[in-house]
Amino acid sequence: MTRRRPSAYDLAQSIAAPHLPGEVVVCDTVEELVERMSSDLLAHSLNCWRAFGDFHMAVSGGSTPVPFYRHLMTDPICRGIPWKKTHLWCVDERRVSIDDERSNWRMIEDHFGEHSGIPRSQQHPMDALSHHVERQYERLLRSALEWRERGQDRLDYILLGVGTDGHTASLFPRSPALIEQHRLICINSGENVVPPDRVTMTLPLINSARFVAVMVTGEGKQEIVRRLSTNGHATVLDLPIRGVRPLGGTLCWYLDRAACAPPAA
Repeated sequence: MTRRRPSAYDLAQSIAAPHLPGEVVVCDTVEELVERMSSDLLAHSLNCWRAFGDFHMAVSGGSTPVPFYRHLMTDPICRGIPWKKTHLWCVDERRVSIDDERSNWRMIEDHFGEHSGIPRSQQHPMDALSHHVERQYERLLRSALEWRERGQDRLDYILLGVGTDGHTASLFPRSPALIEQHRLICINSGENVVPPDRVTMTLPLINSARFVAVMVTGEGKQEIVRRLSTNGHATVLDLPIRGVRPLGGTLCWYLDRAACAPPAA
């Protein structure tokens, strides 16, 4: 069993620690949480850069990670991240044009873009409207990582969130891409996928990563945190985030106090 690191949660005696797989970091506020996440990312990115000469991170869209992205761009300490040696990947994307307001990459680019110092050639959006986007993005991933020693040719860091229905990336409950066992990238569609159709990293790719961070904040996530920490009978098909179990990597949950449900009376 992984020992959880001490955190600001130790001071929050009125809230029960959620029982989640991997490491769990809980902070009183989002501000404290993103500071901790940034510190962990800095250390991890430097280790990977020193070992491999570059750093590959995949990030998600949505509103939850925005404070984290802003902190990365504004905290002077984060300038120590080897941005010029970083490759930026997209965890999932809606099948819309890149300039559509619903595009995940549009949001990601707004926060990273030229601000980070990552060369444009190392920023990798998904061409979500392409008929061959699955194969194209998988080829791009493989070609960017293939020069590494076999077994080290994997993403170094993936940032995920979790929806109130337990979905992560664009892996929705009982959706086709959730059961993919071989492909790294899939188009996900059907009645269980919130439209429009999605392009997403699959569990095989996510679970091959060196470090997977799951960021969960706000009172609106209390119920799903409760379900994940207490409902042992729900399957990956019911709660897709349960399928995130890195093989030979680290899984770390980052939660603020508001996302942690108080104990039952």
